[in-house]
Amino acid sequence: MTTAPSIDAVELAQTYIHRWPAQENVIKDYLLPLGLDTNHGFAKVAVENTEVVKRRTHLEQRLSHLKQWTQSAGKRETQASKRRERLRKEYKSRSDGLYRELGLYQTTLELQGVADYVLRRQIKERQAVIEAELEPIRAKEWRAYEQCNNEFRKQERYCKEQRDVLRVLEDLEAKERTMYELDHRKDQVMTVCKVALANLAMWTRDQYFPPSYAHATWRRLLPFFQLPGIITRDATTTQVHLSPFNDRALNRDLALLCERVNQASPQLPDGRLLSFTIRSTGCILPAQKHHQIP
Repeated sequence: MTTAPSIDAVELAQTYIHRWPAQENVIKDYLLPLGLDTNHGFAKVAVENTEVVKRRTHLEQRLSHLKQWTQSAGKRETQASKRRERLRKEYKSRSDGLYRELGLYQTTLELQGVADYVLRRQIKERQAVIEAELEPIRAKEWRAYEQCNNEFRKQERYCKEQRDVLRVLEDLEAKERTMYELDHRKDQVMTVCKVALANLAMWTRDQYFPPSYAHATWRRLLPFFQLPGIITRDATTTQVHLSPFNDRALNRDLALLCERVNQASPQLPDGRLLSFTIRSTGCILPAQKHHQIP
């Protein structure tokens, strides 16, 4: 955005770094009237929602573990139930045998005419021995029974957790939204072009317009850029003959604009000098008489 033959890259970067925050709103004021403060579109590709995928993976792993734990608890319950049944049969068989022997022993003592108190004492002693022998089997059966109940309760808890996890997975799927990865390259290119256009308009305003236009927005500058005219060229000069306004104040500003451009003598890329003049009309306004355009 300069007519200088060369410029230091660091200076240019620093100028833009300072200009952007200082004139961001001004640039927006230039873009709005032109209808350029818009998004020019972008490409998009559907991608996975990483947060949803992460949560779903965690829930699916939890569900898989719960199923494994349920199966393991079921196997342990079955084994404990079989062990308890085996111990119950063993206890009954051993108990029946021992008490049958105790009955025969009691009958023998009665036939021998043993006194009642002696008979009762010996029978109690034999019963204590029998119970002591049966107690380990009874304890094992009880432990197997408790384990069977515990494993069953575990299965119930794991099944309940599975239902909860499945419900959460269903809710997650119902609420999941498709995520897109956006390609902003087109919009970024257009943004650079729009900023360049706004900067060009502001640079033109700062360099050539009268001081009263120092803070003018595009709406105020637009009539000057829309002026009709004629362009003529020769070997050294490109002349722009602008039609005047139907407004005295604007014609006065236009005359000052042409004067400042001609004093600066900007050079076009083809080497010709740029010159502005105001075309003559049948009615010469006082402002045009006062400001002569060289």
